[in-house]
Amino acid sequence: MTPKTLVIIPARLAATRLPNKPLADICGKPMIIHVWERAMDANVGPVLVACGDKDILDAVKAYGAIGILTDPSLPSGTDRAKAALDLYDPHGEYETIINMQGDLPTLEPSLLRHALEPFQDPAVDMTTLANLIEDPHELTDPNTVKIALSLKEGESIGRALYFSRNPLPSGNGPHYHHIGIYAYGRECLNRFVSLPVDPLEAREKLEQLRALGNGMRIDVKVVTTSAPFGVDTPADLEKARQIIGKRIS
Repeated sequence: MTPKTLVIIPARLAATRLPNKPLADICGKPMIIHVWERAMDANVGPVLVACGDKDILDAVKAYGAIGILTDPSLPSGTDRAKAALDLYDPHGEYETIINMQGDLPTLEPSLLRHALEPFQDPAVDMTTLANLIEDPHELTDPNTVKIALSLKEGESIGRALYFSRNPLPSGNGPHYHHIGIYAYGRECLNRFVSLPVDPLEAREKLEQLRALGNGMRIDVKVVTTSAPFGVDTPADLEKARQIIGKRIS
């Protein structure tokens, strides 16, 4: 039997570069609704928004989406996702959780389906996505997270050995751009949020290093789809408006 999957989109209003980001208007709808629609189009399971603020909850409910109000003091999106999961599914009906960022309004829905593929190996605790870096600028851009990926020739799923904002690994060969969508087995998610911050996690400012530092296995599906861009600045927001405007025109 295929494990039941739940998609959770953590969202909160506090953002330094783009305040009230989840509610930013894109072609007549709040950004968070575009993200929810993308997740619904993936058709992998129910989609709920873990709302750090009541204004987000109100917006979500106005469009018929499922929203769960979470404690605004929670330190990370993963903690918010876990809190929403416990409130929505206290009896553990859903065994696999996809954590999707709330600032990806142009995301290709197939990526959520791809994120589940590594779970064909029962030894996998957690999964994520990557694509091949083709733009040399991305290799040195600290905003592009790279993966040291153990990937056999001819395969598209490999094991993550490390994540960094710096170029890695050294030497000739492909480099991979991390796409920030995660899927967890439920036990893995429960364990992850109970662990203290790992020193490497604090140093790189990459939460997934907490999992690696505590012996969890993260497998990565390499996709050919372009990495979705996160909306972090007014310029990003305008770009998203242009892309979505063309799609719906």
